[in-house]
Amino acid sequence: MIPNRSSYYLTTPIYYVNDVPHLGTAYTTIAADVMARYRRMSGHDVVFLTGLDEHGQKIEQAATAAGYTPQEWVDKLAPAFKETWEMLGISYDIFMRTTSDEHRRAVQEFARRLYDSGDIYSGSYEGWYCVPDEAYWAPGDLDMEDVGDGKEDAVPNCPDCSRSLQFVREKNWFFRLSNYADFLLQWYADNPQALQPETRRNEILSFIRSGLHDLSISRANVKWGIPLPWTEGTDDAQTMYVWFDALINYLTGIGFGADDEASAAEFAYRWPAQVHYVGKDITRFHCIIWPAMLYAAGLPLPQQVFAHGFLLTKGEKMSKSKGNAKTPRELVERLGVDGYRYYFLRDVVFGSDGSISDEAMVQRFNGDLANDWGNLVSRLFSMVGKYCDEVVPAYVGDPLTEGAEGAVLRDIADGLFEQVEDAYNRFDYSGALKEIWELVRAANRYLEDSAPWGLAKNADSDLEAAARLANVLYSALEAVRTIALFTAPTMPATADEVMSRLELSPATTVVDLQREAQWGQLPAGNKVTKGDPLFQRLDV
Repeated sequence: MIPNRSSYYLTTPIYYVNDVPHLGTAYTTIAADVMARYRRMSGHDVVFLTGLDEHGQKIEQAATAAGYTPQEWVDKLAPAFKETWEMLGISYDIFMRTTSDEHRRAVQEFARRLYDSGDIYSGSYEGWYCVPDEAYWAPGDLDMEDVGDGKEDAVPNCPDCSRSLQFVREKNWFFRLSNYADFLLQWYADNPQALQPETRRNEILSFIRSGLHDLSISRANVKWGIPLPWTEGTDDAQTMYVWFDALINYLTGIGFGADDEASAAEFAYRWPAQVHYVGKDITRFHCIIWPAMLYAAGLPLPQQVFAHGFLLTKGEKMSKSKGNAKTPRELVERLGVDGYRYYFLRDVVFGSDGSISDEAMVQRFNGDLANDWGNLVSRLFSMVGKYCDEVVPAYVGDPLTEGAEGAVLRDIADGLFEQVEDAYNRFDYSGALKEIWELVRAANRYLEDSAPWGLAKNADSDLEAAARLANVLYSALEAVRTIALFTAPTMPATADEVMSRLELSPATTVVDLQREAQWGQLPAGNKVTKGDPLFQRLDV
């Protein structure tokens, strides 16, 4: 029986198609992928959504500047994301594009619900707008010193991206966001896990208490977007504000707005999502606007939003303008895919800002991967080839008996699932890997302390030495099998390679990790293939 066979729906943000995939978007997406893989291995019925936000003013402007229609432009840019996620081993189930017909249908259905309920009204907007971030800003959110009345004088900068804002004055349609401040405060009081980590929740609560303003959800002068359905075809036609459109993608991907029974059943099964992964810079959209929209539409709220921090280099957020940004491909060429995935989830505490550097990457790669994990597999498999004719030796006795050879490894392995499960439940990726590495380092120490090479000298003439040699090697191999299983979400290709060298099924196909990780399941007689080193040391 497969445990936990229930829906587990998780999402990344849908990324602006105008940008190329960078270390920040890859960081979010890898973290979501590791969770998706872990939940699949634990028996959950996972759906993992990612995708692209393809509407809005800056897309329209970029397309025109490049000599393309907006649709041609997004079609040209979209493959870069799929190619990057394929390179990084991202196991998404749904790649949502906001230019799809199903998304347009769902967004218009959602907007109609709010319009019919009276939560959307016509009004005039006058204020500051950030074109790159597609974000409206109230005067109270801005540094207005020396700005004057905001019309002719100095122009303020966006609080998020620091670029100049644009003053906008137009007739729009508004969502009554201000009506939902009390609801949001009560929701977070009743559901403290709904926004993590705690620092992000405190920021959002402070923002809500400072007062919410109704949200403009349409643009009169932007043609590249989804039409507001009640204005479509009229002289006052408007398109939807890009964030209002984009947030609804989380519903679109799982059947909302479709008119067939299968889609309705899928949506009822999948929603609400278990977790939305976001960067801390878009928490306001996901933790104020989005839950208010859902509540107003009569839909359940996602169980959790987890907002991670920024990646920093030399104390600064990475950006092209500062010249300190690298692409995922550059680092994959140096670290390999699994080395890349491991470094960012082991060295950076998920949820906090984290500093990264070339020096730290090399140190972590050489220490944890080449020296600890890679060397363990290499020398152990070499010993099995030399002393056991390249097959898993039969354990003499019962490997589950107290005091049996390798009990120190078995005891660590027996507690590993509970510790790793707890870490993943808290989105503590670094903590999960740290627990797994306790077994990696214990297995290396065990080989040193047990000295199989010494036992092998007497194995032909000493039955006790022969039995102990078999038990030592079996126990170390069983530890390696266990490590491969638990590292599979983070380093899937390496884990599957290790399992293949043990003549076992891929770790990534496991659907009951707790059962598969129980000690003593490695079959005696399986062929053990040494192969090339899993990780080649990097030059400093």
